[in-house]
Amino acid sequence: MTRIRSLVVFQILVVGGGLAIGYLTSPDGWYANLTKPTFTPPGWLFAPVWTLLYISIAITGWRISGWRPKVTSRTAMRLWWAQLVLNFLWSPLFFGLHLTGVALVVIVLLLITILFLIVVTWSKDRIVALLTLPYALWVAFAGVLNGSIVALN
Repeated sequence: MTRIRSLVVFQILVVGGGLAIGYLTSPDGWYANLTKPTFTPPGWLFAPVWTLLYISIAITGWRISGWRPKVTSRTAMRLWWAQLVLNFLWSPLFFGLHLTGVALVVIVLLLITILFLIVVTWSKDRIVALLTLPYALWVAFAGVLNGSIVALN
């Protein structure tokens, strides 16, 4: 029963935190007035994609937290927390403070952290690695989008 409770805690932390940050730093007139690349997805797509990604991020953190012995999860868990901090930092920097260049650095660091997480988890828990792969692809795309906005503005 405690594993189910810990899954709920992970979901509340990640999905709740991600959605709260998204709500508090939602795109405004500033973002609407930016020159954006032609491959920018429609705005309505971001909330459902991020919700699904946050669910998978929570599941991966929960799975890693249950690894035995705990010493084997230490690196993976540190990477997991690092990616979460970087993830939660990006929106306030980009949408809140309009620091698109700093946000670009953060998203590159986020992608590197996610890729390391995939490498570290691949042999221990393939499900974690595979659940993390769409996240890496979306963050890579978001990084290109962020970089294009920096270049165009």
